[in-house]
Amino acid sequence: MREGVCRLLESEDDVEVAVTCQDVDSLLAAVEEHSPDVLVTDIRMPPTNTDEGIRAAGLLRLSHPALGVVVLSQYDEPEYAVALLARGAAGRAYLLKDTLVDGGDLLHAVREVAAGRSVIDPQVVEGLVASRNRFDSSPLRRLTPRELEVLSAMAQGHSNEAIATELVISVRVVEKHISAIFAKLGLTEEADVHRRVKAVLIYLSNGTQP
Repeated sequence: MREGVCRLLESEDDVEVAVTCQDVDSLLAAVEEHSPDVLVTDIRMPPTNTDEGIRAAGLLRLSHPALGVVVLSQYDEPEYAVALLARGAAGRAYLLKDTLVDGGDLLHAVREVAAGRSVIDPQVVEGLVASRNRFDSSPLRRLTPRELEVLSAMAQGHSNEAIATELVISVRVVEKHISAIFAKLGLTEEADVHRRVKAVLIYLSNGTQP
């Protein structure tokens, strides 16, 4: 895939490939060394093959705000697109590999992010809309933005202490938020461990983006 993308980009007169990388560490190092206009990255790469491309885009938004990033993925999960766009859509593109019928879509995305614009695969946009619609009719609408942050951290398996550290609040405040979450979701008659599991299941089964 990487070699095919490289050949495609090099075939264009106005595009020069500075370097190719095999993992996220070499990717970040290459950006520092070559200062490219655009980065084209897979969503998953070594060492963990999870969401390195998304996390790298987030880091680079802070360290190299003018850098355009095109993320290629085989996943249309709205959460990935939301994470990519969390710090702004300018200079960001999210494309699904399965919908890249020809190289024109990729080249278009490269040129768009280089100009500071954004490109999101239509299938991903549909997923985002569906997620929003689920959220609008879900009990999660009763939660405050902070309570949603706490519940999101719970869904990631974080302890109360870890949530407090992540959100820079006290454990006591976390406990108060969790109690409010249980009450608003109607989880008031069971043991805390069961309520915690049920709250997470509600979060995962409903749209999670306000």
